[in-house]
Amino acid sequence: MFAQIPVLKTLRRTTFGLLAGAALTFTSTFALTSSASAAPVAQKHCLTECKPRIGIVSAFGAEADILIEQTQKKREWLINGNRFTTGELRGNPVVIVLSGVSVVNATMVTQLMMDHFHVERLLMSGIAGGVNPANHVGDVTVPESWAMPMEVYWNGDGTLPSPCGAAGDTSCLGVKLASENGKPRPDFKIDTPNGPVSSGLFMRDNFVMNATNAPQGEFRFEFHADPEMLALARNLKPALAKCGPKNPSLCVSVQPELRVGGHGVSGSAFLANPGYRAYLFDNLQAQVVDMETGAFAQVAYANRVPFIAFRSLSDLAGGNDFKDVGAFFGSGLAETNEANVTLAFLEAWSRRRR
Repeated sequence: MFAQIPVLKTLRRTTFGLLAGAALTFTSTFALTSSASAAPVAQKHCLTECKPRIGIVSAFGAEADILIEQTQKKREWLINGNRFTTGELRGNPVVIVLSGVSVVNATMVTQLMMDHFHVERLLMSGIAGGVNPANHVGDVTVPESWAMPMEVYWNGDGTLPSPCGAAGDTSCLGVKLASENGKPRPDFKIDTPNGPVSSGLFMRDNFVMNATNAPQGEFRFEFHADPEMLALARNLKPALAKCGPKNPSLCVSVQPELRVGGHGVSGSAFLANPGYRAYLFDNLQAQVVDMETGAFAQVAYANRVPFIAFRSLSDLAGGNDFKDVGAFFGSGLAETNEANVTLAFLEAWSRRRR
């Protein structure tokens, strides 16, 4: 469905290159009011359309299709090959885009949206893999924060890196190890027949710059969802399905639930490794893993735009105990529940503004 939407506006590649350069200049000076920032607000510049909107990003086609189908007063814009749909969804002016899978795609497309439209708030809507074994397929998670723990310093062994002198000091390289309570987080251990072996993979903080921390910038391990949007999500009572609409005979045994809170993680690897999943849960208490939201969250922070992310679980990432990953993934259960929560949130958000 998504690929069949007609194109109403096209920007030539050469023109877009010039515009993108201008967008970087605009973005570096522009400030948008949010609950997380009290910095002076500069004039908003939009390269395509300047009506205030909620920006919605999805990574997988089926996720975006459900939302676009229900959007009213639709108009499509093609920008550097990416199709953006503007309109009204459950009483809110929105712009929706399909990013494609991966942290790089999510980063590029989210920033492209920020440059070309007046996005006041950001929302990620999609499916993901479960990390917390207590959660179930079909549950919808709304983490309070997102991190990218696969951004690593890969040491030769399990000892703390010391390229700049002291153990754990990597500052001379322009990077910083992730820490907790003042101590670097432990590296990932690989299970072997002879016991755990250190991988030398130590988590790093990400460097990020915006108008509030320039020119020195800052290192951050996680990015926090907007408290106001989270508070609204906690009060939602959406109807969540047990059976996939594409195959009603395929049902989960446990009624899916909406779970707000905890941590989400993202990375460039499609995670199908139970050992690494356990590492993420044990060390970060992560609830869910995907390949986009951490990058999306960093773009939101860099632009000082409040965000929230809804992720429905399609499987337990790398779980050998779940044999029907492909069947449930294709059943439509996860994206249906995720879309139901997203739509319920937008409807509640619209009522709140009246």
